[in-house]
Amino acid sequence: MDKNTRMDSHQWDSSLDPQISPLFLALQWAHRRSIEVIQPLLVENGLSTAEFDVLATLRNAPAPHDMTPSQIQQEVVITSGGLTKVMLQLEARGLVKRLQLPHDLRVKPVQLTDEGRQKVETAMTAMLGATRAWLRNALDAGEIGQLTTLLSKVVAVPVQANRQTG
Repeated sequence: MDKNTRMDSHQWDSSLDPQISPLFLALQWAHRRSIEVIQPLLVENGLSTAEFDVLATLRNAPAPHDMTPSQIQQEVVITSGGLTKVMLQLEARGLVKRLQLPHDLRVKPVQLTDEGRQKVETAMTAMLGATRAWLRNALDAGEIGQLTTLLSKVVAVPVQANRQTG
């Protein structure tokens, strides 16, 4: 671990809660490290993190891979103004297209184009490869499964329950 991820340099944090503080810091550092692993691959594929997030969200939608802006907003971590900007950039590059619903002219779903699908699949393949190498260098298969199970439990807790103190 480098000096910015050493638990012994954060002893005061552990005094607040000796069990949760180290976990909180480890989660933050793991997130930062995961971004360090994938960021060069996003750049290589000509995508920002937000653009990748929108394309991946659309790719995960059932065929024909379209969603309304409101649906996308619920799935990604970006403001509505930021989402509009990202969608305009993706549309200008031909990675998504806006549709018009004949029965509701107010709603304009966003659809992943073939070029957008290829772009996000190429980026995802590269990012999974880099993440696989990083994680397999640190953990064995059993540990990866255990960590996945534990983090899935953490993510599944509703936000309301997270607001309880104690």
